[in-house]
Amino acid sequence: MSEQFYSDAQLYDRLFPGGEPALDFYRAEADRQGGSVLELGSGTGNKLIPIAADGHQCTGLELSPDMLAEARRKADERGVEVQWVQGDMRELDLGRTFDLVVIAANSLLHLHDAEDLVACFRAVRRHLAPGARLVLDVYNPSVRLLAQADGVRRRRDELSFADPDRGVVHVDVAGTYDAAAQVTRGTWWFSSDAEADFLVAPLEMRSIFPQELPLLLSLGGLRVVERFGDWARGPFTAGAAIQLCVCEAD
Repeated sequence: MSEQFYSDAQLYDRLFPGGEPALDFYRAEADRQGGSVLELGSGTGNKLIPIAADGHQCTGLELSPDMLAEARRKADERGVEVQWVQGDMRELDLGRTFDLVVIAANSLLHLHDAEDLVACFRAVRRHLAPGARLVLDVYNPSVRLLAQADGVRRRRDELSFADPDRGVVHVDVAGTYDAAAQVTRGTWWFSSDAEADFLVAPLEMRSIFPQELPLLLSLGGLRVVERFGDWARGPFTAGAAIQLCVCEAD
């Protein structure tokens, strides 16, 4: 995982405040399954805390201690009980099963090797109660966009955000795509008017292609029972921005 990228959890939340359609989808899935919920790569709790507030017994697994500390703070501030665990999703061993397991917001793409992805899926399989489901979302790779990753630093105006201490924060991004590894290797620069490049953080994310994902899941003992291309449960098509998969034990 790109630790430095997640070292300032509050900055991360301002950069990625979380979308209501995604949250609504996962809350609906939790209600449909009922029972207990486990989120892997739970970040600062943007999805899990509202699900817990709906009355579900929730556990969040997160590798970054900074993100985990912010999740605890936010849950305490809201008066919501969540079991937070620091750990690696490839080595998941909580000694119990869950009715719903969630891997949201591209968290799965921090695992770059096929062996690591399969290890994660096998670990999830061991933690599924009878009738339980795994729900995950990852972006749908665009070959055109991957080919444009030329390593040149560019301003990303759509990522700019307001920070209470720094004012407007601007974000520059550069990246190259390693086709053999299917990994985009990027650098993110964060700047304010008063302080240029106050944070420079690498971020490496894997691409998982649509025909590849079901095969990786099957090696982990899981099968896709539903696949959507948007948060409104529209069909998955070639032009879909995301791969939203609902899976069960095979």
